[in-house]
Amino acid sequence: MIYPMMVNVDFGSIKNVGKKPKGLCITLVVNWLIKPFTMAALGILFFEHLFSGLVEPQDAKEYISGMILLGVAPCTAMVFVWSQLVKGDANYTLVQVSVNDIIMIFAFAPITALLLGITDIIVPWKTLLLSVLLYVLIPLTAGYITCKKLDAMKNHDHVAKFTGQIKPFSIMGLLATVVLLFGFQAGIIIEKPMVIALIAIPLLVQSYGIFAFAYGWAYFWRVPFSTAAPAAMIGTSNFFELAVAVAISLFGLNSGAALATVVGVLVEVPVMLSLVAFANKTKGYFN
Repeated sequence: MIYPMMVNVDFGSIKNVGKKPKGLCITLVVNWLIKPFTMAALGILFFEHLFSGLVEPQDAKEYISGMILLGVAPCTAMVFVWSQLVKGDANYTLVQVSVNDIIMIFAFAPITALLLGITDIIVPWKTLLLSVLLYVLIPLTAGYITCKKLDAMKNHDHVAKFTGQIKPFSIMGLLATVVLLFGFQAGIIIEKPMVIALIAIPLLVQSYGIFAFAYGWAYFWRVPFSTAAPAAMIGTSNFFELAVAVAISLFGLNSGAALATVVGVLVEVPVMLSLVAFANKTKGYFN
């Protein structure tokens, strides 16, 4: 999902983003060179070693797969909310998300196939490519074409008016997605609370660890807070709609992989709110 109404876009200032490349560099390195691989490593560490006696081997493999899908899908929607809550640079956040979307078109399937292959899972490439087409490429293209059409006369008020009109539908779509996700997995969540806790532990370690790395890097690199906080938020949060859709396509609706992605949704909101609070409290340490 893409939520343009969350962003008060200043088209003129977007052109100046290239003059401040540090935030974008942090986002890209964390999302594509670190996060997918640390998520896979944590999944293997916890479910093949630390939790090996607590879950069945086949279930463990599916949980790891779901975690990998979360790790390879950086957030493209809710990050606008987190950016707004820390008073981040909306235009810079928009560019960061847009660049991540473009990279995701080409990188999601290969990285997912690579990491799932490590766990001895045969991945159908057609399913991965179709998922990227449906959930990334088509929405991104539709958004670009819509923006170009509305802004054909360089009247940015048309874009603002349109995003205001679709805002209620976007919120309804997000709420419906979350309700359906938990509705389908409600039985397992109630019946197996220990499994939920086991899946949540490595996800929490990953989330707080990635944020600490990205936020700390931004601090020592003297990145302004309005750019640093959203950059760390993008690296921490996940594109759970894509992860859930691929997990269901590959493993089934009631699979362990689908459950792991749903737990990712369950964990993400409170984690991100706690990180928003932390970022706001530490804002004074940045220039």
